[in-house]
Amino acid sequence: MKTKISGDIRLLAGLLGDVIAEQEGRDHFELEEKIRRLAIAARRGSQPAEQELRDVVAEVSKDIAATGMVLKAFTIYFYLVNLAEVRQRVRVLRERAKDSERNDEAMSETILQAVTAMQASGVSAKEMTRLLEQMFVSPVFTAHPTESQRRTVLLILQSIAEMLVRLDRADLLNSERHDLIESLRNQILLLWQSDETRSRKPTVLDEVRNNGMYYFESSLFEVVPEIYRQLEIALKKVYPDETWLVPSFLRYGSWIGGDRDGNPFVTCQTTEETLREHKEEVLKQYNIQIDRLYNELSISVRRVGASTELLQSVAADRHFLTEQENELLNRFEFEPYRQKLLVMFRRLRSTRSVNQRAGNNGDHQRRAYASVDEFKSDLMIIDSSLRSHLGQRLADGGLKKLLRMVDVFGFHLVALDIRQHANRHRAAVAEVFERFKIAENYQQMTDEHRIGVLESEIAAQRPLTAQLEFSEETNETIQLMRLIQNAQEQVGRQSISTYIISMTTGVVNILEVLLLARDAGLMGRIDIVPLFETIDDLSKAPEIMRGLFRNPVYRQQLQLRDCQQQIMIGYSDSNKDGGFLCANWKLYLVQRHLAKVAHECGVQLTLFHGRGGSLGRGGGPTNRAILAQPPESVQGRIKITEQGEVISARYSNPDIAHRHLEQLTHAVLTSGNPSREEPAAAFSWWSEVMEELSHEAYRKYRELVGLPEFIAFFEHATPIRFIDHLNLGSRPARRKETTSIADLRAIPWVFAWTQSRLFLPSWYGSGSSFEHWSQNDAKRISQLKEMYQQWPFFKTVIDNIHLGIGRADFQVAKAYAQLASADVQQRIVPLLDHEFNLTRKWILAIADIENVLDTEPWLQYSIKKRNPYVDPLNLFQIELLRRMADSSLSEEERQSIEQAVLLSVNGIAAGLRNVG
Repeated sequence: MKTKISGDIRLLAGLLGDVIAEQEGRDHFELEEKIRRLAIAARRGSQPAEQELRDVVAEVSKDIAATGMVLKAFTIYFYLVNLAEVRQRVRVLRERAKDSERNDEAMSETILQAVTAMQASGVSAKEMTRLLEQMFVSPVFTAHPTESQRRTVLLILQSIAEMLVRLDRADLLNSERHDLIESLRNQILLLWQSDETRSRKPTVLDEVRNNGMYYFESSLFEVVPEIYRQLEIALKKVYPDETWLVPSFLRYGSWIGGDRDGNPFVTCQTTEETLREHKEEVLKQYNIQIDRLYNELSISVRRVGASTELLQSVAADRHFLTEQENELLNRFEFEPYRQKLLVMFRRLRSTRSVNQRAGNNGDHQRRAYASVDEFKSDLMIIDSSLRSHLGQRLADGGLKKLLRMVDVFGFHLVALDIRQHANRHRAAVAEVFERFKIAENYQQMTDEHRIGVLESEIAAQRPLTAQLEFSEETNETIQLMRLIQNAQEQVGRQSISTYIISMTTGVVNILEVLLLARDAGLMGRIDIVPLFETIDDLSKAPEIMRGLFRNPVYRQQLQLRDCQQQIMIGYSDSNKDGGFLCANWKLYLVQRHLAKVAHECGVQLTLFHGRGGSLGRGGGPTNRAILAQPPESVQGRIKITEQGEVISARYSNPDIAHRHLEQLTHAVLTSGNPSREEPAAAFSWWSEVMEELSHEAYRKYRELVGLPEFIAFFEHATPIRFIDHLNLGSRPARRKETTSIADLRAIPWVFAWTQSRLFLPSWYGSGSSFEHWSQNDAKRISQLKEMYQQWPFFKTVIDNIHLGIGRADFQVAKAYAQLASADVQQRIVPLLDHEFNLTRKWILAIADIENVLDTEPWLQYSIKKRNPYVDPLNLFQIELLRRMADSSLSEEERQSIEQAVLLSVNGIAAGLRNVG
């Protein structure tokens, strides 16, 4: 297998070299090769090579054109290597699947394995049915500024990936292989001649199209129905005597176009356009599927009958058609399925025209589907007719897949979540109350008094916002509620059904949104979701929710929502606030406590995990993360964010997308197994240990970030100062001018440490906590090892710290540190150096291994092979950042250097396979 990936990399790298020599000349190609050879020699320990590499980079960086050429060469190399690794991963997955089939056993982390294990542990068919009925899995796409690749580049890379698949064919002719290689060369040439960086900051709608809908088109429309099919097959195999109807538990959500917290570019108009884009995409996909069915269902009533319902439906459909279209229908007088599908195709086209507001054509209005239920009804007529006329197999093919698509995607594609900061609702309610003299000093009231006023007004049912006669911000908040109401009426209840409140600190924050929702006719029609983000707020969350669940007004909302409640917990801000170890422990505890509170109050809980792609924002393997949660906190229900470059990594390739969703479903099913519990006695002791570890890790972390020199170090020893200028996303990187880390958004915070190769948010404070608690006592060290072996949560935390240390390169980070002043370096670098080495020491001890990443041999190998190619990108970025500090630069020079910095960002991100 390894020879195949080596062959792919040699082929792609050779073609890239040919393109560089052809496009830039032999001298530039030799320059790039010289830098590559020096980097490899330097990594092997040659000090002369390391010094020469630094000298060459310093000299070349004075020429922005040459710098851009070298950066582009290394960046494209990583794009191609990443494709080769993905191809290899797919090969390995297929080989493992073949081995499982030969041995008649379930492959690990598959749906079949989960169902088989549950049946073996005593889960009855009745219990499995109950789990499926309450099961809910919702990955949610978010538009954080960490996806560095343009859609143009993604499409070229997709073409190259498809060609690599075709090159694997065993029956390729030499001429066909030659043609494929020439096509690869052309695509690499396109990469070379195309801009990787954006010339302007992407708009929110750019993100909607590129960071969201692209992946539905490229993989998810086909992959999601396949996950359901696999679950049905597994259930039939393991429980052969049962009949299974699998509910649509797996649905996608999105924040892109709905998340307005701190993003002034997300307006009501933007959200409305987003909903329109979503609907257009899903209707387009249904047109494609209907066209496929038209080609499949050529059944003639002269061969087999059709239901009276279908025939009557076709006859009734004729009033939707013009005379010319009716003549077309007559050509298929013996093929009623095709007749029905022809009309459905045209009705979908009309629905799209109405959605796009393409004129006021009365025919389009008349023919358009009024709702997804009407469209589904037509499909069910076809399904029923097939099943009653010897067409069971045909009904179970493309039609069944389309029906599952309709159940999952509706006319809305994804559920668009709305998020807004709690302060916006407070200000809006205060202004409304002041206008109507309900509470003229609302902002100054205690929370207890605010709650009393809110309860009274929610119960009163009197309209408060019929007229938009408030400030611009308050009017926007009111209009947003009206937009949600309109979307539910016109697109479907699932189009927007979740409203998230950032920085929730008390019951009053939720009741303020409930009042605004009630005033728009949305009481009981949306989930109002508190988001707890800081360490302090996470600690208070269980009591806040207990108070909310006992509130008589909110109980009415719960009853209208079938006593279901989403609660969101934030990984990014809690990590930035308290450090990795402390944040992970607090998140674990709050899940246990929230599950207990919900159970006591008769509420079905769905935890919404605001995880990022990087380890510092809760990243890592999703299935392991789910299985590491407290068993009672999942119970078959989970929402989880998919952010930035993680979306591309998981969904660009259909096979990888399928594996991700398979592992996700496996983990959620397994979490719902009633027999999966932690031993109470052991957990009590483990919890005491974690509490002490967490406290010390928090103290150590806050000691570092609270130093007066720390912000200056962060500003100069990372690329954070330029993130605002790098057109990675529509959202600003900062809430305000940075005076503490609290002012910085969590995503750029992690992004900057990733680029400098320090990965600080994924490990700092951990080593000191282990050192402090263990006191180098052999018995305590043995206890830590025991926790690692027996407790999934602790093992996952240690493994993720391990990954952070393994991906970090302290020598590269020290080179970035030299961008800070000497006194700042002297204060901060020794602390980082000591903690890094201490953390590495304890990770090796607890995992009982000799070398970093011995437990992850493939990642260890990949990092070792990639480092020599990432190093020059870091060196160039350091030189470029140093040049940017020159105040004498002209605006034109500054812009040129900024573009080169962005190219280095893309390259480092591709090389590390992580932006942040």
